[in-house]
Amino acid sequence: MRDTRKRFDVWTNISLLIFVFYILFLALPLFTMLFKSVYNGTTGDFSLAYFTKFFSKPYYLNALFNSVKVTVSVTLLAAIIATPLAYIMATVKIKGSSAIRVLILISSMSAPFIGAYSWILLLGRSGVITKFVSSTFGIQMPDIYGFTGILVVLTLQMVPLIFMYVSGALKNMDQSLMEAAESMGYKGLSKMRKVLLPLITPTLLAGGLLVFMRALADFGTPMLIGEGYKTVPVLIFNEFISEVGGDDGFAAAISVIVVLFATTIFLLQKFVANRKSFTMSALHPIEAKKKKGFGNIAAHAVIYLYTLIALLPQLYVIYTSFLKSNGRVFVKGFSLRSYQDAFSNIGGVILNTFFLAIVSLIVIILLAILIAYVTVRRKNALTNTLDIFTMFPYIVPGSILGIALLITFNNKPLALSGTAVIMIISFVIRRLPYTIRSSAAILHQINDGIEEAAISLGASQMKTFFKITLPMMLAGVVSGAILSWITIITELSTSIILYTGKTKTVTVAIYTEVVRGNYGVAAALSTILTVITVVSLLVFLKLSGQKEVSM
Repeated sequence: MRDTRKRFDVWTNISLLIFVFYILFLALPLFTMLFKSVYNGTTGDFSLAYFTKFFSKPYYLNALFNSVKVTVSVTLLAAIIATPLAYIMATVKIKGSSAIRVLILISSMSAPFIGAYSWILLLGRSGVITKFVSSTFGIQMPDIYGFTGILVVLTLQMVPLIFMYVSGALKNMDQSLMEAAESMGYKGLSKMRKVLLPLITPTLLAGGLLVFMRALADFGTPMLIGEGYKTVPVLIFNEFISEVGGDDGFAAAISVIVVLFATTIFLLQKFVANRKSFTMSALHPIEAKKKKGFGNIAAHAVIYLYTLIALLPQLYVIYTSFLKSNGRVFVKGFSLRSYQDAFSNIGGVILNTFFLAIVSLIVIILLAILIAYVTVRRKNALTNTLDIFTMFPYIVPGSILGIALLITFNNKPLALSGTAVIMIISFVIRRLPYTIRSSAAILHQINDGIEEAAISLGASQMKTFFKITLPMMLAGVVSGAILSWITIITELSTSIILYTGKTKTVTVAIYTEVVRGNYGVAAALSTILTVITVVSLLVFLKLSGQKEVSM
């Protein structure tokens, strides 16, 4: 009897409840989507017709190829740019380095499709830079639309993610390794290739996976700047939403193919990362040193130039939000009309965004704390399975999760479609991993002997958790929560599937205004979203006493 009580204590019950949550709102929707993809709506029989249709027509295969091309190119290019940037920042004293790190982070915090919209204003056929170069030098600028535009936008958006990962790895690298390499004649690029890259390979794989999955899932960027360059998220959206020729069963089949592909990439990354993983302990961490001469000038020029280019889209959107606009055209002179129109016509979306984000964040923090604890401290078959479930939102693109939720909860007994509840569920499922990850990371650093001592002195398990463990976890919880918050308020791919007039968010409003050609209102809303994001980040940095958000 005692053994039964020990096995089924309060933490086991909590694990079971969380497990049921994931079964209901993640496993069931994905299974329903799988069933929909192999179910013939006419005859009611099992059928692979949708999959046959996909693999037999070049149009659909081309969309899959385009998505693979985009994601692989973005991942490689982001790693190639981010790694030298992080190395320069770690080894060279750059003036204003703390501010530069924050600005680089801010450049990645807006929704990618806002970057697409910005680059259309700058380098589109009627873009400011395009017109200036054409009128001044008589040179026709390359076309920003299609694959090129998607690659530029997503790469600039994703570089900061790998930059943060690599920066964290460099902090744990011992300076003596670099000095030993130099003493053996390895300098410059050869030192990076022979010593640095092998040491940070596990980190690059982790950051690369995150970039790959985010690029694969992005819907807004190819929709706005891709023009005829179709990717799978756009294809799925069109098949599911289209009133003419749309087929939710076919959309489900394409979604299943994407999930299987993403799962394969995820497992492959895990296999390679596990084979190359090792532990580093930096007795003498790498320190930034002051350089002289050309090396110093070059290092500053590279860092400042990248930061400027990364921030340029957001800065230009902010600038255009104060211009007089006449629909698609910005005219001379400044005005607050765009902000007046934004607040008077669709101001409610700002309140919607805050309400949905705050409720989602409360649920995320609560679940993340509990999940992190049971998966780190209470390891068993149930919690190991739960740990796998928490990783699935990395694999499942937002639009696919949105479709799965909509298909599953469109009828009684759980008719949630069109409600705020289904939006909150989608935000929680998708953004929970950020807070779980950081909470679990700090929990690994807390000696469990402290908890055992408290229990041996007569404290209950829950009292020990709330009085001892939780206060020590808070730094990690807050770090993950700010990332969850920012990614919630900039979420588009799931929201565009699930929203109604009553649950419309700022990102959906921006997207719809861009599509309608109301660039002034779109710029005003984008600026408001950027301000909310920056303020959120600065508040976090102030409260936590940190100089950067670690990944």
